Amino acid sequence: MSTGLKVAVLGATGAVGGEFLRLFEQRNFPVSELRLLASARSAGKTADFQGESLPIHAVSADAFDGVDVAFFSAGATRSKEWASVATSAGAVVIDNSSAFRMVDDVPLVVPEINGNAITESTKLVAVPNCTAIILCMALAPLRALGSIQRVIVSTYQSASGGGAAMMQYLLDDTKAYLDGEEGTDNRPEGLPPYAFNVFSHNTPILESGANEEEAKVMAESRKILGDESIRFNVTCVRVPVLRAHCESVTVEFVEEAPTVEAVRDVLTDAAGVRLVDVREANRFPMPRLAGEQNDVLVGRIRPDVSNPNGLCMFIAGDQLLKGAALNAVQIAELMQDRGYLPT
Repeated sequence: MSTGLKVAVLGATGAVGGEFLRLFEQRNFPVSELRLLASARSAGKTADFQGESLPIHAVSADAFDGVDVAFFSAGATRSKEWASVATSAGAVVIDNSSAFRMVDDVPLVVPEINGNAITESTKLVAVPNCTAIILCMALAPLRALGSIQRVIVSTYQSASGGGAAMMQYLLDDTKAYLDGEEGTDNRPEGLPPYAFNVFSHNTPILESGANEEEAKVMAESRKILGDESIRFNVTCVRVPVLRAHCESVTVEFVEEAPTVEAVRDVLTDAAGVRLVDVREANRFPMPRLAGEQNDVLVGRIRPDVSNPNGLCMFIAGDQLLKGAALNAVQIAELMQDRGYLPT
């Protein structure tokens, strides 16, 4: 680690934090110095990177001194506490939390869609909600075929969206269920039994009747796509899957929907999207295909038989990768390519 960027990762012990380290190696991200930061209770632990065992430090006021780019994945409270400290120290902050996503002057970026929202003066970039990223990766290419006026989405969200603790809870609860036991001691507060179960996303219900996750997907998708006129109706549900979210999507166009063949063609050419739509083999997007893959998978493409302006599809994407860590690393790569970060 002799040449490149001085990088900090806040939330290094979490599920997304571990993906950052793997992606840095996999993508040859130019790291000259890596600072792994977390809460005080994680200080003293270590993580492996490029054959070395690196210490994890408690985040502090001087932790970002000399850092070029800081990746945050420690929750909104931590981001609000430390983002200004990092930017004041000269770092560019790429934040995976919800803290700044809907702040007007903070770009909410999916590089394949709206990378131009980042400018040379940008010091804080927000990574969108994982479900919104996966959705917009499939929606954005369709705009070349017509104006979208309404989108209806039902999600099948994996445990990875709740972090390492929720993933472990699913594993433990499944084992307990199969062993005939009453559950586990590590059930996160507010969650129902997870094994062999489906339940509404574990975020508070708002006055509108939507939960917070649904509201985030609707608002953030409009900001990513740069179109406040699109109407969204989103239902977010947790399913007993460890990794990768799925979404059933109906898209309504202003005019007659494009043909299935046209949709297939535009998605085939879209960066970061992979078409999985083999009807004769019943092979379509699913978590086992999407997990640990960088691309968002799209399939089950068909007309909406109830609406001549409608189109249906099914999508899947890895929440920890394109839904979080990969999108953040791609933002940093874009900024370096443009000369906004040191070379």
